Amino acid sequence: MSTILVIDDSPFIVDIFVTMLERGGYTVYSANSGPEGIDLLKTVTPDLILLDIMMEPMDGWETLVAIKQNFATKDIPVMMLTAKQLTPQEAQEYGMYIEDYILKPVTHSELYSAIEGVINRRRQIAEDMTKAKEGGFDDALINEYGRLVKSTEITKRLLKLLSSTYDLSDPSMKFSDDINIAIKSMETNMKFQEQRLNQIREIFSGAA
Repeated sequence: MSTILVIDDSPFIVDIFVTMLERGGYTVYSANSGPEGIDLLKTVTPDLILLDIMMEPMDGWETLVAIKQNFATKDIPVMMLTAKQLTPQEAQEYGMYIEDYILKPVTHSELYSAIEGVINRRRQIAEDMTKAKEGGFDDALINEYGRLVKSTEITKRLLKLLSSTYDLSDPSMKFSDDINIAIKSMETNMKFQEQRLNQIREIFSGAA
């Protein structure tokens, strides 16, 4: 079973998640701050990190960037946990770094489903990339495929979360230009990414 690291500055919340995860059969480590979690990663390499956003003095986004900018930890998948609604600006700035975004409170089944979704997606991407490598395809194309599969899946998830918060089709709802522009930009980028991903899939399948 997978190993999970929970990083949250609330001991009460940490205990809840540790209990939920251990009941699900996961091996769990925990830290009560960003710096503590980063320090723990020097000796532990989890399969997934559950990271709270609203922490002090080092918040979850700062912790996320520190993890992803460290060569030794950059490939560990991170799922953000928070009761705070995601903003379009956060989705644009940090979406490339995360695997998923879960709103608290979360049920056992929702948490397990999200975790297994991340782990299974990464496993499938790795298998696809291995097959492409065995097929003699260029490493740059294979790596681009891996990035695009992850990026499109995460962007879809983030846009779904944003659409539940900001209904741009409702004329009675007034949002700032920044929010409108950010969401439209994400939608446009996702379309381009999906087009390119489909092109690569056609290249792979054409050689099968």
